Formats: sequence, structure tokens, C-alpha cells
Amino acid sequence: MATNEFYVPDLCRVRAVFLLLVTSELLVLVLAIVQAEQGWIDWNYFGLLSLFVQWTTLTSAALICLLRARLARMSVSAATAIIVAIVLLDVLAFSLFADSVLHPEAGVAVWQGVAKKLLLALLIVLMVLRYFYLQHQWQQQREAEMQAHLASLQARIQPHFLFNSMNTIASLIAINPDRAEEAVLDLSELFRASLRTGDQLIPLSRELALCQRYLAIEGLRLGERLKLDWQIEGGLDQQAIPPLTLQPLVENAIYHGIQPRPEGGTVRIEAQARGDFVYLLVQNPKPEQNSHQHDGNRMALANIKSRLQALFGEPAVLKHSHQNNVYTVTLRLPRQKADERKTPRPTSQRKANRDQP
Repeated sequence: MATNEFYVPDLCRVRAVFLLLVTSELLVLVLAIVQAEQGWIDWNYFGLLSLFVQWTTLTSAALICLLRARLARMSVSAATAIIVAIVLLDVLAFSLFADSVLHPEAGVAVWQGVAKKLLLALLIVLMVLRYFYLQHQWQQQREAEMQAHLASLQARIQPHFLFNSMNTIASLIAINPDRAEEAVLDLSELFRASLRTGDQLIPLSRELALCQRYLAIEGLRLGERLKLDWQIEGGLDQQAIPPLTLQPLVENAIYHGIQPRPEGGTVRIEAQARGDFVYLLVQNPKPEQNSHQHDGNRMALANIKSRLQALFGEPAVLKHSHQNNVYTVTLRLPRQKADERKTPRPTSQRKANRDQP
């Protein structure tokens, strides 16, 4: 299995080691309280046992960290047995060293103390590994449920978009059949891209190409009423984004900000990187107060929020605001790259191919 599928967390990370140290120190505190014959705690016992446990924990974590790639390729039982052996050998070595320094004349009693430490270490490491295993199983189940949830949300968006696009084409058939045919070609290429549901995350360049195809269809219907302002910062082509995330926001901008206005307006699409995040903005003229709410787009926004929470968690944010008669939807994504194997054809190439038989 891959290292990210191994049930033992990566002990090379500071946070994981810190949690181990804190947990082991709490256990030492409990043992020191139980050991105390007078007062609440035996401080001498607490100090010596803390030193022993911390050194054992750190060295065992370091060894498991170095061997993690190999352990991940083994079966769960084999990896567990090796981890237990590492910890017990570590405890044995430190026990013999500590007892030889503190109790050089103890004799047989030394081995009795070592045996007790080994038994206690065995019980503790088995409980910790059991916790790691159950936590890993829970995480895998959660990811499987998230996959199913994302697939369901994706399936809801596609019929919604198809319904609106077909309405656009239907409105063009009577007044301009040639443009209606062109819109059908745009729609076919649009769905060739949007129906690729194998990836949870796609490059921003592919999502922007999807928006361009959609805007080409709407541009045929709205004509000069629809103006576009693209402000896309360079170097963001491979930014990871869930598919069909930006397109519903652009659709909202047209249906609420452009379509109700006889004079039309400008839709501004902006992408820029700031620190560890990438910000996507979709702006349009402020919708009229009496404009009816588009149920499909409201559902799309709810789906976008759900998908962002499922994929990115709290770092991803979707919010909207009104200022100076401008309605703005802001999308914040953690900055990360998506794997891209196929690059969409540019618009100029698509139009050239239409003229070919």
C-alpha cells in the first residue's frame, strides 16, 4: 500500500510526535500519582520515569519514521509485529541502561523490573496501534462517503446546466437557425468536457475553458448586452478546483445581473493568488430588487459550498457581497496543483474544426 494509506500516522511530522509526547507524559503523571505513598505525586519517580519514557518515545518514533515506507508495503499484521518489536527492543535497551546506572547491585531484581516495563510497554503500544487502526478505518469510510456525496452533487449540476442551455438553443432556432446550430456545436464540446467526472479536482485552465464555452452560448442569445472582463493572473493554470465550480457562478451573474437589464452589463471574472490561497471573483451589476430567484442556481451555489467543504474543509470559502451597485461572489481555494494529462483545445482550434467536414 502507499504510505498515505498506512494506518500508522507519519511520525516524521512534528505534530504527530508532539501528540505522542503529550500522551505519554499524561500516562507518566497517572503512574506517578498511583506510585505516591505520601502527598499527591511522587516527584522523584515522575522525573525519572518522564526521562525514560520521553527518550523511549522519541527513539521509537524516529525508527518507525525511517522504516515507514517499508512498513507500508507489508501486511497490517507484519507491520504491527515489527513496530511492536521495535518498541520492545527500545524499552529493553533503555531499561538495562537505566537500571545499570541507578541500581548497579540489584541483580535479579533488575530483570524483574525490566520484565514489568516490557509488559507495560507491550500493552500500551498495542492499545495505541489499535487506536491508530480504528482511526484509519474511520477515515477511509469517511472518504468513501464523501466520494459518493460528491458524485451525487455532480449529477445534480449537469441536468440543471443542460436544461438552461437547451432553453437558450430553443430560443435561437426560430430567429437564427445558423446560430442555433453553432450553439449546438458549442454545447456538444461543452459537455464533452463537463461529463468527465473521474476527477474530483481539475486544473483552473480547464474550468475557465468550460466557462468560455458557456459564455459563447449565452453571447449568441444576449449579443452586445453581454460584455466580459477577464482578469486572470498568470501562473494559475494548474490550480486545483472542483469541476463545475466557476461555471455556475458565471451563470448566476448572467441570469441575475445581465438578463433582467435591457442595457445589459459587464461580467468580470478575476483570478489571483495571495499567499497560500487563490481567490476567484465573479462580478456583475447588482440584480434588480424585484428579480425572481433562480432555483437552479441557488441549488448550484449550495452544491458548490458542499463540495468545497468536503474536499478542502474550512480553508475553502464561498461568500457574496453588494457594494456600489456591484454584486460579487468570492471563492477562496487553498493553493495547490491538480494533475492534468489532457489539455482542452483552444477556442480558435475548435472554430477551425467546425469548418471541416
